[in-house]
Amino acid sequence: MSTRPLDRADCRPVLRERGQREVFCGLTGIIWLHRKLQDAFFLVVGSRTCAHLLQSAAGVMIFAEPRFGTAIIEERDLAGMADAQEELDRVVSELLARRGDIRQLFLVGSCPSEVIKLDLAKAAARLDARHPGVRVLSYSGSGIETTFTEGEDACLAALVPTLPRDEAAQLLVVGTLPDIVEDQFSRLFATLGIDRVRWLPARRAAELPAVGTGTRYLLAQPFLGETARALEDRGAVRIDALFPLGAEGSTDWFLAAARAFGIDELHARGVLAPHRERAKRALARPAERLAGKTLFLLPDSQLEIPLARFLATELGMTPIEVGTPYLHRRHLARELELLPEGVQLSEGQDVERQLDRVRATRPDLTVCGLGLANPLEAEGFTTKWAIELVFSPIHGFDQAGDLAELFARPLRRREVLRV
Repeated sequence: MSTRPLDRADCRPVLRERGQREVFCGLTGIIWLHRKLQDAFFLVVGSRTCAHLLQSAAGVMIFAEPRFGTAIIEERDLAGMADAQEELDRVVSELLARRGDIRQLFLVGSCPSEVIKLDLAKAAARLDARHPGVRVLSYSGSGIETTFTEGEDACLAALVPTLPRDEAAQLLVVGTLPDIVEDQFSRLFATLGIDRVRWLPARRAAELPAVGTGTRYLLAQPFLGETARALEDRGAVRIDALFPLGAEGSTDWFLAAARAFGIDELHARGVLAPHRERAKRALARPAERLAGKTLFLLPDSQLEIPLARFLATELGMTPIEVGTPYLHRRHLARELELLPEGVQLSEGQDVERQLDRVRATRPDLTVCGLGLANPLEAEGFTTKWAIELVFSPIHGFDQAGDLAELFARPLRRREVLRV
């Protein structure tokens, strides 16, 4: 396990809040997981409310045949008038008979087991034995137990114990990335000289990586704490690096991998130099608009700290407060060290108090969830939807300019609309 002194990062004061929060539940992660895992199906076991959430949140995919659905729990199920286990078995059997392309089936609980009256872990084990050729797993996407991006963490953590063992040296990149970004990264790793690179999640069940003591893993997303813990239980070792956002974050991320695999430093820097310079050129134009602007990030996706580091160090913005649902100090130690002095860190949320601080500080740009953006816009604030940062390709050198533009665009829009 990698270690690094946390000194300054560990000493930063953190405002911990436990009150009303405004964030999507972990079910929402299905929308990008379903796009990535090409032979998987996500069956949400929950209420009609959960079905409506997925239908509305995934409305942009209406023209594609979805690989998610809802097994709706009715009042008669909760009252014990029907055998919920038999009903679930029937729904799964009908689904697999109709969709022969499914190789992974995830039973996703929309509520804790005590609420839905079903032990989905036992149901998954039973169904896995009953349907050979299909891996059946379960995890919770409950808004009581998870927030937004934690749905992906729970899904990948459920996958890890099923992975085969392999003690050979390899690099494992952990976190859902758009296929185009994964392909870019694969080419760069090959040019660096890292030949054995695997991905979690893999695009197909047959491509799932093996993991063992020779596995060194890089986190592509900062919200994968449980997945990281599960990998380390299997003997994998984390490579400590900044997250690959912006020119500097991407350079550090790839260099950390190169060092871990004994790649010559001069060779690695030579490979990365043109990509880094191209990314810095792409950042120059949005930097003209963003430099000197103040920024307030409300907790939403757990991407907030790496994003604040990128916006401050590469675009010259001044973060006032950086909020995150959960603060994983070990994974974010390098990111925390690079945040400007004086920035307020907050963990968790008490939304009314946080909105009071937004109104008091009057930031130039507020990054927040959908439910807060429109009310703040009505009060004259310029906002950026946090959810767009999860759905958009933002990682790596080639996406650095696009990432910066996501923050510059709201300011440009405000200027155009100003009378």
